[in-house]
Amino acid sequence: MLLSELLKTITFYQLTASIDGLNINELKMDSRNVQKGDLFVCIKGTAVDGHHFAGEAAEKGACAIVAERPLPVNIPVIIVPDSKKVLARFAYHFYGHPTRDLRLIGITGTNGKTTLTYLLEEIFRYHQEQTGIIGTIQMKIKDETYPVQNTTPDVLFLQKSFRKMVSKGVTTAMMEVSSHALDQGRVFGCDFDIAVFTNLTQDHLDYHKNFDDYLRAKTLLFSQMGNVYSNRPKFAVVNRDDPHGEYFIKSTPYETLTYGIHNEADVKAENIELKPDGTVFTMKTPKKSISVHTPLAGEFSVYNLLAAASAAICAGVPLSTIQKAFEKTKGVPGRFESVHVGQKFGVIVDYAHTPDSLKNVLKTIQSFVQGKVRVVVGCGGDRDRDKRPKMANIAVSYSDEAIFTSDNPRSEDPMLIIKDMEKGVEKGSYLVEADRRKAIEKAIDQAEEGDIVLIAGKGHETYQEINGVRYDFDDRKVALEMIEKKLKES
Repeated sequence: MLLSELLKTITFYQLTASIDGLNINELKMDSRNVQKGDLFVCIKGTAVDGHHFAGEAAEKGACAIVAERPLPVNIPVIIVPDSKKVLARFAYHFYGHPTRDLRLIGITGTNGKTTLTYLLEEIFRYHQEQTGIIGTIQMKIKDETYPVQNTTPDVLFLQKSFRKMVSKGVTTAMMEVSSHALDQGRVFGCDFDIAVFTNLTQDHLDYHKNFDDYLRAKTLLFSQMGNVYSNRPKFAVVNRDDPHGEYFIKSTPYETLTYGIHNEADVKAENIELKPDGTVFTMKTPKKSISVHTPLAGEFSVYNLLAAASAAICAGVPLSTIQKAFEKTKGVPGRFESVHVGQKFGVIVDYAHTPDSLKNVLKTIQSFVQGKVRVVVGCGGDRDRDKRPKMANIAVSYSDEAIFTSDNPRSEDPMLIIKDMEKGVEKGSYLVEADRRKAIEKAIDQAEEGDIVLIAGKGHETYQEINGVRYDFDDRKVALEMIEKKLKES
């Protein structure tokens, strides 16, 4: 594509040299990946400034550079006020406006985002549609999977991936949208058709200056859907039971479908029966009421199902299809995932890493456990320290035995993280075992018939990050190993 064609998408810029006839092979924002004929865009990140690597990009063959200031290079530089916004416009145009060609559902909130993407995938598969997912665990294009670095990747990755989805016949894509991505403009150029809000509790206050800033960032998904009423319908889906739901409703000009359990809502769960092996409830909708039988357990699962159903209703999916998908759903890896090989006690692995999500999971376990509840829990390093004592307090309050351990300590000392957790509880009300493997072994070794062991915090993750290095570590595999060891020794 001609660079002059891309420049038609922006108004304010300066050129340091002629670009007549200059053709662009690819867009790049990482100088390490630049090849001959690429356009390199300098982005100021939180840790690295791309302007410092413009010379390297030029040496590798970049044909031009987008920057926010003049640079000492011998190739054309396009000087712009905001390179992030320019990159988003360029990527959207370069990859042919891909989200115009598929239905895009964006999901934001503290908890439930990953589960929702998988529930929606199952619903749309039953609706005979080809689907794509971008989220915490991976990117999926139909049945193919690809690794991702962040819950919501950068703008280049997104536009390129959406174009790939369209080329492979995807008609509906679901994406987790993090507060970081919204605040940093990573989803600029994504044409969302449906925006879903799950809930909002304390998280990521290591990044956001306070809770109000966290809330502001989350509402951007709804406000950035646009203010023009076009022929293409757009919808907002909002949790009416969350005290912050009204902020999201007010943030969008589009039709809103609310869901909930306790407050009056458009899509509501009634007559809920929570069981160890699943949940039964009546789902009231603007069209009619249906009975839902699902293997997913807990009230938090009901909220996820209501959110998924609401988004599907907005997309025109029949209630009978939604009902069938919920009956057959297998859940999400690392979300309330049972590890069972014949032992007489339960072991559940869950991604719960916020106070609210941990409380929800433990309350669900308490609703059906026959013996004691034992929990293995830690807190991530280089993240919000304020939630550590809250996590500890919930672990102790809603279990019979809590073991504090290491999660992903990253650059922090695991014992200092645990000391932060200890500030929320009384001495003697918990055990400490900083080695996560030994902590899991201890909990399983002490488990008796009828007990439930919850291993919380990492869920689907297959690594433990210590001092910048990722080591192989999967809670599910470690738990399985320890269960088999106990069975062999008994």
